[in-house]
Amino acid sequence: MFYFEKIDNKKILKSTLIDNAFFTTKESFIYTKDSQFEEIAHQNKQSIKAFLNIENLISPIQEHTANIKIVNKKDQYINTDGLILTKKDSAIFLNFADCVPLIFYEKEKNIGAIAHAGWRGTAQKIGIKTIQKMQRLGCKIENIQAIIGPCIDKCCFEVKEDVQKKLYQTINLNPPHQEKIFVDLKEINKLQLQSLGIKNIDICPYCTVCNNDLFFSYRKENATKNRHSAILYLK
Repeated sequence: MFYFEKIDNKKILKSTLIDNAFFTTKESFIYTKDSQFEEIAHQNKQSIKAFLNIENLISPIQEHTANIKIVNKKDQYINTDGLILTKKDSAIFLNFADCVPLIFYEKEKNIGAIAHAGWRGTAQKIGIKTIQKMQRLGCKIENIQAIIGPCIDKCCFEVKEDVQKKLYQTINLNPPHQEKIFVDLKEINKLQLQSLGIKNIDICPYCTVCNNDLFFSYRKENATKNRHSAILYLK
């Protein structure tokens, strides 16, 4: 179940499934490439770091890949769309504006991850690949919890036939015939995760286009340079 809380009186979105993770909103965003919003993003970031009592928030340079890296002090995470966090008192974030945020956490090992699953990442099964990498670190499928965060929903995600085909191939289903093709990225990611045996999945009800007052939408806002973020921290 999803619910709103506030940091410095600015909304964040949380799930009851993973307590040590949340999503920023248009009020609390920490990432932008628009110079007029840089100071606000910086102030919000400082507030979140103080709230989490950490010195640094680690993020990659995202390129719609299926590349996943484990966080360490040396790497700069270029061309990376998934980060796995293993160190206590650390935090990571990835940025979104229609693409699907995937957050994973294994409480017994205290290992978590965030993946950026746009249609390209979904087609490359980045969620599955992230979990498989967590398994190699000792995480157990039955202990992994998953959050599918705010993104563009089926009601607004119209695609071409080739994109539909690539996405449906990942769940071994034939796509339905439609004159106008709309795809449900949340559902496809859910089915991918369930195919691995993930049972605890919380799916966000918000659409970034329909709920554009809360979250950024690349499609609706003419390629906005602002992003909301998925944040995960380890206590």
